[in-house]
Amino acid sequence: MRFLPSRIEGVVAIEPDPVRDERGFFERTWCAAEFGEHGLDARLAQCSASFNRRRGTLRGMHLQAPPHAEAKLVRVTRGAIHDVALDLRPDSPTFRQWVAEELSAENRRMLYVGPGLAHGFQTLEDQTEVFYQISVPHHPGSARGVRWDDPAFGIEWPLADPILNERDAGYPDFEDSPAPATRRR
Repeated sequence: MRFLPSRIEGVVAIEPDPVRDERGFFERTWCAAEFGEHGLDARLAQCSASFNRRRGTLRGMHLQAPPHAEAKLVRVTRGAIHDVALDLRPDSPTFRQWVAEELSAENRRMLYVGPGLAHGFQTLEDQTEVFYQISVPHHPGSARGVRWDDPAFGIEWPLADPILNERDAGYPDFEDSPAPATRRR
């Protein structure tokens, strides 16, 4: 695997290194030892999937607060997404900054999103499925979120008029002092 750090500490694009032959290919998408060597949280407590029927579906921006902060490894198994990580760590030099990667079943790229970073995505194709490997179990009382279009962040999304649920559309404006809003799944 190739680990490609971004300008935000704790956000790393990961490219599998397939071994190809006449049958197709074989590639490793997870290795605790390699993740640890690159300073990434190598715990794996749960895996989840998100299926999205329509292009333009937007999910996010979500995170879990300490002491249940989570790291995620995000991969697309069908379709494509514009994947975004947002730094919400107040002491970080990149606080309130974001980075984005296109993840697709075709490019097979993954995105590691570390603790303290919010995560969200917008689907670029119909029938998109996203697979998550998560470092800690979901803890409903620690679930938080910030609004996808909050001017405090200026996140650039590729498609206008996203398909949102009420919760993700309704987070209040972000302010420097309070924690991100509590949400329910």
